[in-house]
Amino acid sequence: MNKSNKLDFTGQPIYVGLDVHKKSWSVSILSEQCEHKTFTQPPEVDKLVYYLRRNFPGAQYHSVYEAGFSGFWIHDQLRERGIDCIVVNPADVPTKDKERAQKRDRVDCRKLARSLRSEELEGIYVPCRWKLEDRTLIRTRLSMVRKQTRCKNQIKGMLLFYGIHLPEELIHSHWSRRFIRWIERIRMEKGSGNIALKAHLEELKHLRKIIAALNRAILALARTEEYRVPVNLLKTIPGISTLTAMTLLTELYEIRRFPSLDELSSYTGLIPDTRGSGEKEHTGGITERRHPQLRCVLVEASWVAVRKDPALLMAFLQYCKRMRKTRAIVKIARKLLNRIRYVLRNQIEYVPAVLE
Repeated sequence: MNKSNKLDFTGQPIYVGLDVHKKSWSVSILSEQCEHKTFTQPPEVDKLVYYLRRNFPGAQYHSVYEAGFSGFWIHDQLRERGIDCIVVNPADVPTKDKERAQKRDRVDCRKLARSLRSEELEGIYVPCRWKLEDRTLIRTRLSMVRKQTRCKNQIKGMLLFYGIHLPEELIHSHWSRRFIRWIERIRMEKGSGNIALKAHLEELKHLRKIIAALNRAILALARTEEYRVPVNLLKTIPGISTLTAMTLLTELYEIRRFPSLDELSSYTGLIPDTRGSGEKEHTGGITERRHPQLRCVLVEASWVAVRKDPALLMAFLQYCKRMRKTRAIVKIARKLLNRIRYVLRNQIEYVPAVLE
């Protein structure tokens, strides 16, 4: 082969947009000046890497795909093979009206490659594998708690449907052992009803065992060298328990990636929804764009914090004079988030303010 005909793309950028699915990937490859090819391939990183290195040897490879079901393993494997890769929030990808109306995989991957070449995309933070597994443990517990709540509601709904009312002495002891024993003694008029009620109770007992095991695992994880110090620091803040601290640490990962409180509040979703045009500007309620786990746990922790911290209680009462409690607690959640940020960034315990 004539050496003068050998391909050499040294220093030239090649942009790759990936629309990933379970059984196939749509791939669009662009150079600095034109589109090379859009095709479908099996969902394998090695096949894509082989294609790029065979057709564009020596080039600078840049790739992008949208965050979703596939997680970050594609990102990690591409980086290991020397291919730059970012993962983007699907809501942040610039989309033309025509592309929105004629959405297809080939259109999506071209759109990603084009936006990557134009430097219009900003990648999200990609944590390492072990941090993702720790986060999965916390989220699994949350999922099981939701299933347990649904199961309890199904049992209560069944009792109400058949007109079975709680005894006076059990009204304030829902789901205690005594309460569950009372349900176990209920006998329906036919065996099929007893089987249905027993099935719900068995599911509830099974979920309670799973949640108890997950709680023990989370407590053990909180005592490891990686989490012990930050968990103890966070627990000095009123309203923060071990579980809340672990949720914050596994969802935020690294607090210093947020340069300001505003950026952290925007990430969690504790900012108002603002829209403006010309001289008109409208500020609505809390933004719909949010981190669901973080915003939920911060609001729940804030309800506890206002009962334990006089300074937060005083602020909450002042807010309640001009707005609903549900809006006031969001402002308290932002104050709580500021304390969390301060403690984690400075690695010092929180000292409550002294009211004179």
